Amino acid sequence: MKIVHVAEAFAGGIVVFVKSLVENLPDDEHIIVHGERAHVTRFTDIRKQFGRTSARFVRWHSAQRSIKPSKDFAAFFELYKVLKRLKKQGQIDAVHLHSSKSGFIGRAVCKLLRINNVIYTPNGAPFLVGTSKFSNYVYKILERLGQGFGGQVVCCSPSEQAEYEKVGIPAITINNGITFDKVSGHDAEPSNKKFCIVTSGRIINQKNPALFNSIARYFEEFQQFEFLWIGDGPEKALLTSSNIKITGWLPGEEVARLISSANVYLSTANFEGLPYAVLEALALKKPVLLTDSVGNRDLVKSCLNGDLFKHHAEAIVKLLQYFNNASMLNIMGEYSAMHGKESFNVNHTFTRYKHLYEGNHLENDGFLKPALINA
Repeated sequence: MKIVHVAEAFAGGIVVFVKSLVENLPDDEHIIVHGERAHVTRFTDIRKQFGRTSARFVRWHSAQRSIKPSKDFAAFFELYKVLKRLKKQGQIDAVHLHSSKSGFIGRAVCKLLRINNVIYTPNGAPFLVGTSKFSNYVYKILERLGQGFGGQVVCCSPSEQAEYEKVGIPAITINNGITFDKVSGHDAEPSNKKFCIVTSGRIINQKNPALFNSIARYFEEFQQFEFLWIGDGPEKALLTSSNIKITGWLPGEEVARLISSANVYLSTANFEGLPYAVLEALALKKPVLLTDSVGNRDLVKSCLNGDLFKHHAEAIVKLLQYFNNASMLNIMGEYSAMHGKESFNVNHTFTRYKHLYEGNHLENDGFLKPALINA
């Protein structure tokens, strides 16, 4: 199989996702057509993460995240030339589009080139990310238009699929997955003298750093508590509470070590696809306290491996409960690992993607192992 991946936003969770596809489908040929977010991670650094895999890389120079018609037309014509050349060379059996910009432009290009085996994974519904109702409305229109070009929409979680179906777009779910045995090799008892609450990811509006800061600020006078944000980003100025430490971007091994040594993983995200950072926290046997949002809610079974919250006051109450029940956290951590391994295992994920790449029709029933829901 010759699989072409297209990603204008080749950073963060999308890199993790594509890398997992390449590593877990080693008998297939993978060509990655990508943009670059140099302000996040330079491509030369990302390429090193792929090591000795057989993946080939093609730069998509015109690709950029924001909607700018002139640049988007340039990105369209550049991608058209790339895919036309690859098709002529017999290098395309399936095209997998990652994120919303690639999904829209890529499906339009594939329609023109009569490439029929097209898969689109949003990695977070774009019409949930807008800063206003109007921008979300625009994204909904674009997603509906994109659906008219064809292709199979594959969501990362049942809650994301539900959002697509609400706006009249058919979709299926293939849960994100990770290799739990590999990640769990980093697990360790929390070693901090203080009660550590950790999160990981880019500091942007979607991750709601203002909410994270609001929760941390309540504990400023409690010397026993500390908050850790692993990552960096344009909204880090919102993290003003004195008990928050921002690490910047770190190697994967160091990220795993820091999460392992923390007591609780906290996510304040406004929405997700199905976050790899939280999956890794499950594998590392961490209790998780997550906003009741798309993508997050699929990872929690209430009172077993963690809790969901809607307001900062609820999160504060839960953290105080966790602090006063250390033995309970150990049990919750074991549930995290068990549920994660059962429902978000990488083998199940990529068996289903392989099925799609081969041109087969995929239904939820009979293939999808249900994600956790809040009980």
